Amino acid sequence: MTAPATAIDRLVAIMARLRDPASGCEWDTVQTFATIAPYTIEEAYEVADAIERGDMADLKDELGDLLLQVIFHSRMAEEAGDFALADVADAISDKMERRHPHIFLGAAEGGHHLWEQIKASERGAKGHASALDGVAIGLPALLRADKLQKRAARTGFDWPDPSGARAKIDEELAEVEAAATPAQVEEEVGDLLFAVVNWARKLGVDPEAALRSANGKFEKRFKAMEAEAGNAFEGLDLDAKEELWVRAKREEA
Repeated sequence: MTAPATAIDRLVAIMARLRDPASGCEWDTVQTFATIAPYTIEEAYEVADAIERGDMADLKDELGDLLLQVIFHSRMAEEAGDFALADVADAISDKMERRHPHIFLGAAEGGHHLWEQIKASERGAKGHASALDGVAIGLPALLRADKLQKRAARTGFDWPDPSGARAKIDEELAEVEAAATPAQVEEEVGDLLFAVVNWARKLGVDPEAALRSANGKFEKRFKAMEAEAGNAFEGLDLDAKEELWVRAKREEA
């Protein structure tokens, strides 16, 4: 097994060569932070997918792809004179030590509550005026809704129990049904989804994980329907397809 530092140095050198304006890859040399960002997000999801499937060989490959994204962004920043990979590593090392003072700095206590206090202090030092500042806009909407709600809850802006969040769903559903224009429907459906995320949070459910599980369950059952019906599936009426769906659920149980 190659030493970690040597392996990282090799990857850094590969990226530097790919980005060489004279002899590099014609694709890599024209990329920017903006064009690479979607790939970075995609690779993070592929890591999560490999973990979900319990595929360690695939996880190794996907972590490599994600690491390449870090190297790629760092190389572009170094070319622009902003920072290099070593600065990225130093910054996260400093942050981890700062956020674990009971482990690295001799503090008497630590824990998750102190982690959140330190993060809030860091946001203040960066000039963030709101408790919601710093929740990345690029996050998936469901995940961002959950994070925004958790930030707001830390300030005391929260339902005392799940019942208030549940009642809000009924209120938002009524507003969807009363909406008169497509734009209003879209807005109210957004409010309804936000309210469902809030209720999930109050129930202690990770909405992103719950929806991912529901997606997987739907996919499995739908494919079972297709497999049973074969080429005739698309031509079946809704009642016949519903019967197949019920059968797939029963067999799954």
